[in-house]
Amino acid sequence: MKIIVATHNEGKLVEIRRILEERLGAGAADAELVSAGSLNLPDPVEDGVTFQENALLKARDVAARTGCPAIADDSGLIVDVMGNAPGILSARWAGRHGDDKANNALLLAQIADIPEASRTARFRCAAALVVPGAKREDDTAESAGKPYAITSETVEIGEMPGVLLHAPRGEHGFGYDPLFVPDDQPTRAVEAGVRLTSAEMEPAEKNAISHRGKALRALVPAVEALLRQ
Repeated sequence: MKIIVATHNEGKLVEIRRILEERLGAGAADAELVSAGSLNLPDPVEDGVTFQENALLKARDVAARTGCPAIADDSGLIVDVMGNAPGILSARWAGRHGDDKANNALLLAQIADIPEASRTARFRCAAALVVPGAKREDDTAESAGKPYAITSETVEIGEMPGVLLHAPRGEHGFGYDPLFVPDDQPTRAVEAGVRLTSAEMEPAEKNAISHRGKALRALVPAVEALLRQ
């Protein structure tokens, strides 16, 4: 079964495929993962006000356009003392989307005087699976390029709690990873008595504890049920 991942990041396909193989074994071969980017599908406007809403609207858009099941995720950083900001605005907190350096600098400035005990935060991810049905019969849907009706939707949430530093550390990862020390640490860090930022972890170490990994693993039963139909 072809399942389209609503992303232009081919790395997400690798992560989802690995998780399916971990959970489904040989059954994962029944899922052919394809990215929306490889199909030249447009990015929908992410105008939801929660991670769940944004994940669903991306998956709905792909499923309604293609008639294939779609997986999408949306994630960001939640800082407790900031009233759960930056939240869905994480990637454009400083004003320009994807400017990690500016986003990190602004966040550090905003919590500069916050004591260690109150610098708690967490990454949150919503992962959605949307399954389409038959083609719609109305001309409006056809002309909008979304001819397929939606028959089912599943959303799962994953979180990675931790604390924020006063200065960045590490060269791996992206976004706020250099500022964030997860509560869960890889074995090598525990054995050495140190605490690593997400940016100091190897990709496999981060993926094992990440919010996205948790959300996608929680979504696997819905994918498995779909493959059995």
